Amino acid sequence: MTMNQTIPTPETACPASCPASVTATRANLKADKPTWCPGCGDYAVLAAYQKLLENRRLPQESIVTLSGIGCSSRFPYFVNTHSVHYIHGRILPFATGLSLTRPDLHPFVFIGDGDAYSIGGNHFDHCARKNLQLTVVVMDNHVYGLTKKQTSPTSPIGFRSKTDPWGSKATPLNPTKKLISSGATFVARTLAADPAHMLAMMEEAMDHEGFSVVECLSECVQFNRGSYDAAVPRKGGEFPLIPDDHDVTDEEAAYSLTKKAFPGYFGIYYKVRRPTLNEGEAEIARDMQPRPKGLVASEILRSALERLT
Repeated sequence: MTMNQTIPTPETACPASCPASVTATRANLKADKPTWCPGCGDYAVLAAYQKLLENRRLPQESIVTLSGIGCSSRFPYFVNTHSVHYIHGRILPFATGLSLTRPDLHPFVFIGDGDAYSIGGNHFDHCARKNLQLTVVVMDNHVYGLTKKQTSPTSPIGFRSKTDPWGSKATPLNPTKKLISSGATFVARTLAADPAHMLAMMEEAMDHEGFSVVECLSECVQFNRGSYDAAVPRKGGEFPLIPDDHDVTDEEAAYSLTKKAFPGYFGIYYKVRRPTLNEGEAEIARDMQPRPKGLVASEILRSALERLT
């Protein structure tokens, strides 16, 4: 193909033989049977995701479910969409490319606290500051569950594990504070044991224009049972919602909310609108496209090399 030819777009690339679009429903979104431990909070997250997509009546082929490594990252196998199960801590760079090159798709990333805040922490920071058009759900269980109980970045002080049999002495990371400081333009917090609230937060995150993150406490019943009882009213806990008078555009107020002792507040901490990297890259593309009009690839390359000499 020469550079002056029309480059196929997502709308034109599919031949006439492609099957007709199918609207996503909970029935046709089901894939492999989930293999999480009985009682795992991740089941509720999966059900909420399927309900979210069904509510939106999206074309099933426009949805992409992405994950890294961990118990939560088995997610793509259990939902019938385009899916990517990537390497540990590196799914966000992959999602970045997808978000920038395919604006017609709806990418969702599901990762655990280790994938998000440990090996993948640096990528999380950069996705946040770039403000990509992307929704990330962090299924935080305060433990490395897939590898059978090691201390994670969010494990509380005193947590006994195979890596800290004497009890962890490290201060746990504060995810909401980290995300706000990194530049995420939508930060919310929820609990898998409250499906209605979780679905509401995922709905808000999907509607947001920019990098949206939902920190979802999802209990590991095998290696951290009862860790979130303090947030479950039926178990004697409290589920404190963010006060109604909180200004979600006030960054300092959002920081203040992050200081509340566990289980902390639940709801939307921070929500602002600022230009996304997607918008900036699209503007560059529009400005550059007319320049090589009428030239073949070799001429474009020669011109570029001449500018470098």
